[in-house]
Amino acid sequence: MKIVVTGGAGFIGSNFVYYLLKNCPEDFVICYDKLTYAGNLETLADAQKSDKFKFIRGDIADRAQVYKLFEDEKPDVVVNFAAESHVDRSIEDPELFLRTNIIGTSVLLDACKKYGIGRFHQVSTDEVYGDLPLDRPDLFFTEKTNLHTSSPYSASKASADLLVQAYQRTYKIPATISRCSNNYGPYHFPEKLIPLMIINALNDKKLPVYGAGANVRDWLFVEDHCSAIDLILRKGKIGEVYNIGGHNERTNLDVVKTILKILGKGEDLIEFVTDRKGHDLRYAIDPAKIESELGWTPQTKFKENRCMVS
Repeated sequence: MKIVVTGGAGFIGSNFVYYLLKNCPEDFVICYDKLTYAGNLETLADAQKSDKFKFIRGDIADRAQVYKLFEDEKPDVVVNFAAESHVDRSIEDPELFLRTNIIGTSVLLDACKKYGIGRFHQVSTDEVYGDLPLDRPDLFFTEKTNLHTSSPYSASKASADLLVQAYQRTYKIPATISRCSNNYGPYHFPEKLIPLMIINALNDKKLPVYGAGANVRDWLFVEDHCSAIDLILRKGKIGEVYNIGGHNERTNLDVVKTILKILGKGEDLIEFVTDRKGHDLRYAIDPAKIESELGWTPQTKFKENRCMVS
């Protein structure tokens, strides 16, 4: 297959590129990326040595560029990682998120409709479900959980998901959606929690923690996420949504303390700061559907993993 990976120079996208090159040598991988602040071509330096890889710079919201991509490359599959994804940035500048995450997705879908595609896969987030109360550990997000967004970022991703479902139903685009929990691993952008804390700790700088650090996230190792997406592409049912979670719930404060312990740094570096506006309390994914239907389970436990600080 010829697979276009949009946003392939970003954190999860680049890991997916490497996953395909390593595990699917019969496929040809095209990375299509605008190279914004979050995209780094150096991340793909080893990929560019492969004759099964090609990089094209472009914007998913630019219709002319996207149509040229489809005309020239004639892809079989498109996996859409391209997105603005930082909640704080979405609060400061919502319009940028609407353009990339909603308009960009619609342009890709229009290209799929115009030129034909074997599969379109939308990489989404558990944040489209809103949050869960801290005092109900028995509650989890399932694929049937109502969308209930809290930030311009999550609202834009939910909108994109709805577009994908609408195009699948109206135009019969062969599409699937996955919603993942928080990823961690190689090439993580330094504005995110884990890399930011690592960098600050290594430089003996304060580690800013929102509120009391009690917010809970389910952490998913990025390679486990990549394996799930690849499985959905090859065996997932068209029109379906699949939740991908790591079974690794931790409070933000626990994550920060774990990093400090691994690095041999004192907890005096922790600094509690004013909480984020509309800060979601708890994310918790139930991945039972992908486990039962496709046989996927996460292989990496958070406490056993050292890639987050290597």
